[in-house]
Amino acid sequence: FGCDRSKNLVDICGEKHFQAFVCDALSVPIRSGSCDACISIAVIHHFSTAERRLATIRELARLLRPGGMALIYVWAMEQEYKNQKSKYLKEKNGSKNKEKEMNTGTAQRPLSDQVPNNSSQDSACSAQLLNDSKDEGCDAKPVADSRLPVHTNRTSFHSQDLLVPWHLKGGTKKKEENVDTVLAPAVSKESQELSPVFHRYYHVFCEGELEAACRSLDCVRVQKNYYDQGNWCVILEKL
Repeated sequence: FGCDRSKNLVDICGEKHFQAFVCDALSVPIRSGSCDACISIAVIHHFSTAERRLATIRELARLLRPGGMALIYVWAMEQEYKNQKSKYLKEKNGSKNKEKEMNTGTAQRPLSDQVPNNSSQDSACSAQLLNDSKDEGCDAKPVADSRLPVHTNRTSFHSQDLLVPWHLKGGTKKKEENVDTVLAPAVSKESQELSPVFHRYYHVFCEGELEAACRSLDCVRVQKNYYDQGNWCVILEKL
């Protein structure tokens, strides 16, 4: 079974004859202990507080039977790890993606009144998780107010909490609704005005942060923690 917050993505799954439904990752309508395995790919980094991110992991664990496994992927703050650039950064200079980079790259600048303010409690919680994991490799600055930087595509991250611009093609209503799936060119000022730009919130994870959050739950055991092409990944086992 698949699930997603986006009805459009779920509809695409239905068209391909997959079983999927719309739901929120904080409240999945599946019985506790009924899943042999669960995956959460590129989901948890969209939650804006440490409390919600942890609650999402707890909800994922609730679905698993004892001995069941879960795989979690989140976007990493470290896009250059052990002297190796991630695929995300490498594609900046690739001919196939050069036009996309020119079209979607946006100068980093504050964007006010777009997302809710991160509380000081959340910042303290994130800091505690990092301290518990003894991570010293992340120099991200905490967010002090609601003005989040807008990320420049295919570049390194300078803040853990940021907005990523999504440019949509003008045209049919269906394309405009598929915010999560359509990246589109906007090569001229005129086309930029016609093509809507949405800013999606991301919290990119520092080394050790996801693992520390998982280890704070007494219902799971971390089997593996690893880095994969610009993502921090954890494999959990339900106790």
